[in-house]
Amino acid sequence: MKPNLHVVACAIAMCAAAGIGWVGAVRAQAPAPQTKGKVAAPQEIGMETGLTYFQTRCMSCHRESDSSKAPSARRIRQMTPEQIYAVVAKPSRPEHDQGLTDPQKRRMAEFMGGYRQIGSVEAGNPKNFPNACGSNPPMADPYAGPYWSGWGADIQNTRSQRTEAAGITKADVPKLKLKWAFGFPLGISAYSPPAVASGRVFAGTDTGWVYSLDAKTGCYYWGYETGVTVRPAISIGPVNGPGNTKYAIFFGDAKANVYALDAQDGKLLWKRKVEDFFLGRITAAPKLYNGRLYVPVSSSEEWQSGNPDYECCTSRGSVVALNANNGEQIWKTYVMDDPKPTQKNPNGVQLYAPAGGSVWNSPTVDPVRRAVYFGTGDTQTEPAQPLGDAIVAVDMDSGKVLWHFQAIENDAFMGGCAGPNKSKACPEKMGPDADIGNSPILSTLADGKRVLIAGTKGGEVFALDPDNKGALLWRVQGNSGGGRGGIVWGGAADHENVYYGFGSGGMAALKMSTGQRAWFQPINAPNTRIGNNAAATLIPGVVFVGGADGKLHALSTTDGSILWQFDTARPFDTVNKVAGAHGGAISSVGPVIAGGMMYIGSGYGVGGGPFGNVLLAFGVE
Repeated sequence: MKPNLHVVACAIAMCAAAGIGWVGAVRAQAPAPQTKGKVAAPQEIGMETGLTYFQTRCMSCHRESDSSKAPSARRIRQMTPEQIYAVVAKPSRPEHDQGLTDPQKRRMAEFMGGYRQIGSVEAGNPKNFPNACGSNPPMADPYAGPYWSGWGADIQNTRSQRTEAAGITKADVPKLKLKWAFGFPLGISAYSPPAVASGRVFAGTDTGWVYSLDAKTGCYYWGYETGVTVRPAISIGPVNGPGNTKYAIFFGDAKANVYALDAQDGKLLWKRKVEDFFLGRITAAPKLYNGRLYVPVSSSEEWQSGNPDYECCTSRGSVVALNANNGEQIWKTYVMDDPKPTQKNPNGVQLYAPAGGSVWNSPTVDPVRRAVYFGTGDTQTEPAQPLGDAIVAVDMDSGKVLWHFQAIENDAFMGGCAGPNKSKACPEKMGPDADIGNSPILSTLADGKRVLIAGTKGGEVFALDPDNKGALLWRVQGNSGGGRGGIVWGGAADHENVYYGFGSGGMAALKMSTGQRAWFQPINAPNTRIGNNAAATLIPGVVFVGGADGKLHALSTTDGSILWQFDTARPFDTVNKVAGAHGGAISSVGPVIAGGMMYIGSGYGVGGGPFGNVLLAFGVE
């Protein structure tokens, strides 16, 4: 019997839709000896499939334009995973329950409710941890000592740390040893890079918590409950806040909310939703500069938008400028024009275009040109739009587009378009899904010339002239394989080379002046294909890159020789005594290095990948 595509819709419709929300809260230091939150078994992972279940089983009754009493998808997204699951687990009528297993109901509830596992908020409450810090002394100026803020360590996104700030030299690297590990109960992806400042580590999680930890010991100062996955890196800086507030941390979540917390005690200063579209999200770090936050906005719509019961497609990538002191919006620039109705499909579902252009990366700031640069994803609908798969430059004061460079033309792509039962919105000619998902790197060569460098998922690397309206300087194939084995999370740069890891495996150093390859290190054994597309991190003489097998490597910037490696895909004893804590893939984040310590999360359960739930801290033995 063919599954009924509407089986779960009315089960959710029975939920009281009014006034359901989630309020973040600071939890006090109240240690307890219990240990909770063993990580889920591998077969339970893959909550992104929950979008598929919702679109195929629920969307016919929960469209934004539906005039019925069923709550819209947007209202459902305001609920928690626990609230959604409580409704679909025991539906009020039998016909609402045909065709979905209990694990499928859980995945749907977890995706729609905040992209975290059911029960993770309770498990991650700091009161469950026995390692509270003994006191919470006043923080020093974050910029007065070694620090790492945001995705790229600096506003140029070079992911490069000077020797003085790193506190680790090339000679020290072979002596790096694990100092402590911190577990995230019921986490499956440790993909939120921490900020480091004033002797503290600020870490986001996929469990609905943000923690402040001691940089040397891993004891916790406070935890803040968002209830939603926090994937982006965390930024830190001064703020004009209430009372004695001097410094704040800033981050976004999987429901497109931006937060500012008092870095001292974790109290909420402000919270701002920057995108109303129900699948809008923030997957990259807001960039903090001169009292403003430049926030990238993306969407999950592309994953399964080819379903014929879905009103495809209305998502648009954007960058939003906010006042860092109060969260007020200064401007918002969309990548795509406003979607307009195009046609109705045979099911009577209204379709729209254009859509797409998610901004998956943290923007780059150029004070010289008073510009903000960012990369964009593909267009979802046909025809492909000019700002898709592009580097875009906007005026930092107004958001006006100054120029753009489109790396890949005619890239219209969406998921869910395989097979005969697909939406009429699906592109007739599917594009390569090339995306510029990595942050552009702004660097200055030894001769003073400035370059802006980025890569594509196809493995191409190109350099633009930021002082000549983005004119192309050079373009090369960075890896030998091409295809989808290219650049996803980005590289690092000094004044001579740019360093990229590849999904096809290995790392290359390219001359920034010409694009010529200086060296290539395959990293992996012959005839093996292990992705190294995690972000690179650089200190003088050494570049670090992780792998899908969980191994973290340090390479010499001179010739690519391997100086050190550490296997993170194993169990760990954690300072907060989380049962079953272990590492997995390093498929997105790069190490954060500051003050003689190196931090990296291990685990990437997206798509059922090698999952893990630990933050690891290394120091010199």
